[in-house]
This record gives sequence, structure tokens and C-alpha cells, in this order.
Amino acid sequence: MSNQVNQVECEEEAVTHRPSKSSRMPKAIVDFSELTNTERVVAIISQLMTTVGSAINEIRSINENTKLLALNARIESARFGEKGAAFGVVAKEMQGLSGRTALVASEMSTDTRQSIEQLMTLISGNVLGTRLADISLNCLDLIDRNLYERTCDVRWWATDASIVDALSKPSPQALAHASTRMGIILNAYTVYSDLVLVDKQGTIVANGRPDQFNSINRDESSSPWFRQSQHSRTGDEYGFQSAHESRLANGNPSLIYSCSVREMGQANGSFLGALGVVFNWNNFANAILSGLPLDDVEKQRTSVYIVERDGSIVACSKSTPMDYRFPVQRYPTLIRGEEKYVQETVEGKDYCVAHAKAPGFETYSTNWHAFLVQQT
Repeated sequence: MSNQVNQVECEEEAVTHRPSKSSRMPKAIVDFSELTNTERVVAIISQLMTTVGSAINEIRSINENTKLLALNARIESARFGEKGAAFGVVAKEMQGLSGRTALVASEMSTDTRQSIEQLMTLISGNVLGTRLADISLNCLDLIDRNLYERTCDVRWWATDASIVDALSKPSPQALAHASTRMGIILNAYTVYSDLVLVDKQGTIVANGRPDQFNSINRDESSSPWFRQSQHSRTGDEYGFQSAHESRLANGNPSLIYSCSVREMGQANGSFLGALGVVFNWNNFANAILSGLPLDDVEKQRTSVYIVERDGSIVACSKSTPMDYRFPVQRYPTLIRGEEKYVQETVEGKDYCVAHAKAPGFETYSTNWHAFLVQQT
């Protein structure tokens, strides 16, 4: 038999006995346990793309061998003349088939790569953005639910007999008793810095922790929390001053809730003054922001902002300049609720910006906005 025939036989034997792709390259076992859910999705898709790519490369390898066999077969067909004519036709068809297979493999490689890349972008962005938006909403929901209790506290305590008596029948004894009573209330809570009692003119006449906060005789007549109580229609309403560095808490970040104190403790009684509760905002905000369901890696590349409608910072997970305001005007579709998140590139870095507006609880809502900005 000729050398060419021997060459064909050798090629056929090589193809027949060549080990499969799976036997040569066993599938790697990937550990996803250290990844976030979003990162797992991306990693799985990436692994799929690698697997498909390996399969296409194997098809190409087999196709190259098929082309070689077809070439050798045509050579042998030509050698045997008429007797090999039929075999030559088959060899020609094999060569044509090999060409079409190569084209299909190439197109499949391109289409698969493009489709998987688009899928990775879509899924990773959608999963991440939706998750961060949900975290934003849960964060504000926790805040609203907790702060709703503060509105209930101040309206209840404003009817306490010691508080009413101290303003309706002011005397050193009555004011001292009110101060003692407020101190007892404060000892039962960890979220308040102080309670302050204010007369009709807006002057503080008693507080619950006089040993810590020297606020007696301080004029609060221009403070938002007092003015709102002063102009309230009944004792069922409350006043509020948003996060600020309060002098009533020695300059510490505070929220202040207030309620009018009325004659006989009745909701429709004559206005006697106001009770203000100084909420320790710094401790509460830090606890909320540090407790968000983000792993340590995510926290390093994520900033959380709680802001007013105008972008004023109420709380932030990372230190920010004193005059910094979050650029809410840059995200009109988020503010209007048309989108939950957007993708953007800033200085060559990609970010996912997720948003939620305070949902409110019962009759209360801060109307704040939360933005989670994560580098992707």
C-alpha cells in the first residue's frame, strides 16, 4: 500500500484514538462561597463562556483533522483514477462540509461571546442595582419606623402631670419635680440625650439632665421645633427639627421632636409651653448604616448617603466635607421614582447608584432619600 494510504490510515487512527476534550481538560471545580450573590452570577456566566469557548475550540480541532483526511483521500482518489472517482466525490463533500463547519464554529464563537457579554452586563447590573435599591428602601423604612416612636413619646410625655404642673403653676419645687420626672424617663431610654421643658416665650425652664447639659434659661423661641409646637392646633400634633449639631446636646448631631404642653394635659387645652425631646441621632444613624447587609468587601467600595430633598447630608457611611451636598439634581429619574438605579462612569470608574425615598410609617415620614453608590 502506498505511503499516502498509510498516511490516511495513521490520521484515521489518530482521530479515532484521540482523547476527548473532557478527558484531557477536566472541568475545574470553582468555589463560589466567598462571593456575593451578584458576583456568583457573573462568575457562573463567565465559567459558561469559558466552557462554550473550549467546546468550540475542540470542534475546530476535529474539523482540522477532517480537512486533512479529506485532502489525503482526494490524493488517493486521484492516484487510483476511475476506481477512486467515487471516493473522490465523498472526499470533496467532506472538504466542503468541513468548510461549512468551520464557518458555523466561527459564527457561533462570535455570537456566543457577544450574547454572554450582554447577558453578564444585564444581569450583573440588574441584580446589583435592584439589590442596592432594596437595601436603600429597607434602610429608610427602619429609620421611619423608629422615628415614628419618637413622635409618640413626645406627645405622650407632654401630658404627664409633672410637666403640665410645672408650666401651669411654675415654682422651684414644681420645676425641680418636672426635672426629676424627665430624668427618670431618660433613664429608661438610651436613644435620647435630654428632655427640655419650655415656657410660652420659648425659654427653657427645666431639663432632665441638668448635670450634663446646661440649658436652663436658654432661649429657643426661634428654633423650628419650638415654633412648630407654638403654632400647633392641638396636643395631638408634633414639631420636628431635622439633623443638626444641637447646642442642647453640646453640639452633637441631634433630631428634636416637640409637642405643645396644654392646660390640664388636654389636647385642646390652652397652650402653656412645649416639651422637646433631643434624640441622639449620631449613635442611631451609625448603627443603621453599619448594619446594612453588605459584606466587608462591598462596604469598602460603597458609600451610603441619607439626604434631604435638596441634597443636604443627614447621614453618611463615610466621612464627607462639612459643606458637601449630595448632587441629587444629577439623578432626576431616581428622584421622580422612574428608575431604582442608574449606571454611570466617573473619572474612568464605573458605579451603580441606587435610590429609595422614605416610605413612611403610620402617620410619619422623614421624606428623606437614600443613595447607595457602589463602585463596580
